[in-house]
Amino acid sequence: MGLEDKIPQGVLLTTVEGLFGWMRQASFWPATFGLACCAIEMMTYGAPRFDAGRWGQEVFRASPRQADLMIISGRISQKMAPVLRQVYDQMPNPKWVMAMGVCASSGGMFNNYAIVQGGDHLVPVDMYVPGCPPRPDMLIDAMFKLRKDIVMKRPMGAHELEEIEAQEQAALESMATHEMKGLMR
Repeated sequence: MGLEDKIPQGVLLTTVEGLFGWMRQASFWPATFGLACCAIEMMTYGAPRFDAGRWGQEVFRASPRQADLMIISGRISQKMAPVLRQVYDQMPNPKWVMAMGVCASSGGMFNNYAIVQGGDHLVPVDMYVPGCPPRPDMLIDAMFKLRKDIVMKRPMGAHELEEIEAQEQAALESMATHEMKGLMR
């Protein structure tokens, strides 16, 4: 005789982490960091045609203290790099980063001294959205993948802060994308 046999019909059992993960899955509050042409596509994502409000994301936060997702859209100049890092540091945990567009992912066509060659040089990026510029439906797809792959599987508990710091440190110490050698090089 287990606990399931003693509770009334129609009662669901779950863990506290599972319940909070389920509640967090649809509550992204993105902090906009629109730097170039990809920001227009990000704005279109919140417009009536694509309607981010269907998933509870219609309010883009201007304050990083109220956001849990940073969408980096556009090229990151050397002057904006410390600002981007400061905004990331001001966001409360748990926090996620999405690099939208080829410039935010790898520097794009701007291979010069003034442009940071990817957002992963500054902050740990959780999801990359390809394209130049990526369409809003690609951003919607990336939001769903971020929810499924990262948010729902993220543990919650007493040691969550140490795990977040360890993951962030490992991501910052990892090899940058332009140094990786793949089949295409």
